[in-house]
Amino acid sequence: MALSALIGPLDGSSPLPKYQQLARAIERAIERGALPKGDALPPERDIASDMAVSRITVRKALDGLVEHGLLDRKQGAGTFVSGRVEKPFSRLSSFSEDMAGRGWKAHSEWVARSEGVITPEESLNLGLGPGTRVFRFTRIRFADNTPMALETSIVPAFALPGLDAVETSLYAALEATGHRPVRALQRLRAIIFTEKQAKDLGVNAGDAGLFIERRGFLANGTTVEVTQSHYRGDAYDFVAELHA
Repeated sequence: MALSALIGPLDGSSPLPKYQQLARAIERAIERGALPKGDALPPERDIASDMAVSRITVRKALDGLVEHGLLDRKQGAGTFVSGRVEKPFSRLSSFSEDMAGRGWKAHSEWVARSEGVITPEESLNLGLGPGTRVFRFTRIRFADNTPMALETSIVPAFALPGLDAVETSLYAALEATGHRPVRALQRLRAIIFTEKQAKDLGVNAGDAGLFIERRGFLANGTTVEVTQSHYRGDAYDFVAELHA
């Protein structure tokens, strides 16, 4: 299918340069799913002919989208829609919900799950007293068949009926018992993956990643989860909307 059938014509009256118009049109098509992850774009000469622009215009548009992680160039194969995910920092949602919103299927591989007595560090993070029982869940999170994150969650035992309550989505399990968080605090920092983390996520040891710690709260202020996630830096973007 011609690219113009998916993104429409460029606006000849717009003050924006044509390469910016083309880049924005392709970006919008990716956001609404008209250009799904992994789809190949037509060759640059075909896009230029189809959109009635020069190949230089097409190259500048695609260069910008590659730089921002929306497209990938593969030597000898062409240009493809990237598998990167944009995660809004302002919305409290689960990994499964984020993937479903993009038309991707989320699934997990279990690394470990256990029940035990809260540790001093967990007690500090959760604000729960010594002797409290907690569930611990560690999983590799996938979007379609791509590993995206290594995630460990700690949940007080009062919030779930048992370890088996968590299947695909922790938040779905918490919602079923009336303990889904209504607000959260998140902290983000850059990390370098260890050899073990890199192996789990299909990247190279020493590659850059993102570490996110989220504390989720019930309406009465009780902490109901602490989740620590190691996200692939080449596959995930965190986005925040700011207001003056």
